[in-house]
Amino acid sequence: MNPQLFLAFLVVAAALACTPGVDWAYTIAAGLRQRSFVPAVAGLCGGYVLHTVLLVAGLAAVLAGMPGVLAWITLAGAAYLLWLGVGTLRSWRGASFSAAAATGNGTQLRTFLQGMGTSGINPKGLLFYVALIPQFVSAEAALPVPVQSGLLGMTFVALAGLVYTVVALLSRSLLQSRPGAARAVTLASGVIMVALGAVLLGEQLVPFLAGRS
Repeated sequence: MNPQLFLAFLVVAAALACTPGVDWAYTIAAGLRQRSFVPAVAGLCGGYVLHTVLLVAGLAAVLAGMPGVLAWITLAGAAYLLWLGVGTLRSWRGASFSAAAATGNGTQLRTFLQGMGTSGINPKGLLFYVALIPQFVSAEAALPVPVQSGLLGMTFVALAGLVYTVVALLSRSLLQSRPGAARAVTLASGVIMVALGAVLLGEQLVPFLAGRS
């Protein structure tokens, strides 16, 4: 791969992974509700692995070029974020790091799947892969373009996993002895999810309603 392009991608990808958003909110909220934040982080990374597979297969560009399909994906993502955010808001009073928060494998699996859905069904993530990664792929490099795309995609997965783990660990160290702050952060995480879901929903419904008026 082109070393200069790869270094530039590392800078951009790290900056994006460090930008607070729904992934951060989900990581913190899941960590506050359960003993381990690992299933949440693994699920979020799994969603981006899915985007990487779609990119390598060429399906991401196809989906991004089909406004109708992308609109339905956006609506599904908005509804999912609203549902996830409402569930977080309903549980904010019980947010803690106590041993009583420990859960079984079933809940850990559900946390993983919810995390995968949070990043995997997000059309913003799909467009990120389509719009950003191709800019750092070189046709003159020794590696084939699909291989370069896959390596860049998995590099972002690794960076995101590292950043989300640090966020979760810092949140635990800062909030473990502050139950009031833990509840406030959980409440804020739920608000962020609901707000982003509402924004995604509005992006689709407003043009649709305007076209019918």
